[in-house]
Amino acid sequence: MPAILKTPLLLINFKTYLEGTGQKAFRLAKIAEKVSLDTGIQIIVAPQYSDIAKITTKIKIPVFAQHLDPEEAGPYTGYILPEAVAAAGATGTMLNHSEKPLTKEKLASAVRRCRDLGLLTCILSNSPNQGAELSKLKPDMMVVEIPELIGTGMAISTVSPQTIKSAIAKIRKSNKKVILIAGSGVTTSKDVKRAIELGMQGVGSSKAVMTAKNPREVLYEMANALLSA
Repeated sequence: MPAILKTPLLLINFKTYLEGTGQKAFRLAKIAEKVSLDTGIQIIVAPQYSDIAKITTKIKIPVFAQHLDPEEAGPYTGYILPEAVAAAGATGTMLNHSEKPLTKEKLASAVRRCRDLGLLTCILSNSPNQGAELSKLKPDMMVVEIPELIGTGMAISTVSPQTIKSAIAKIRKSNKKVILIAGSGVTTSKDVKRAIELGMQGVGSSKAVMTAKNPREVLYEMANALLSA
């Protein structure tokens, strides 16, 4: 299993962008791997489930699922089992994105199942208070977001630094070990640097990379911003 707990880190969510689907997903993951090797910054990619196995067999950076379900094996059509994610070669999974929320009970079950399988977990939270509460589930990473900023190009770190400060203070009261990542709207090197200056240990991004004319250039800019922060 790749050593992914090196910080600062960069988490790239491919979502369902066509630019990150199928063979394009593999090419983008290879670019991310090259940027990671060149800069020394840990980059995690989160492609669609259907692309995980194809990517994990050819690249060495960590690959996360975008979501999984805590249901047990059996008659549950359409769910993504933790066992399936592990079998596909993923290192871990995102959980509770605002576009794919889970109840706290399902989150707790998912984290337990992942821990038993050796999968790392990254829980996303939509507020400092929710982040503090969900941090008690002891995920490996947490992303702090403002859902209204997702995809807008307006970063949480520059638009609402007080949210980051509040989230760090509240989460650290209940979980001092979890890696904290700034998400929602992270687009520029300035956004990245500001997040680290505020105390975050990494950033998450999606649209800025997925829709870029030159995603390689954007990834280098973000990685270098993390290096210089």
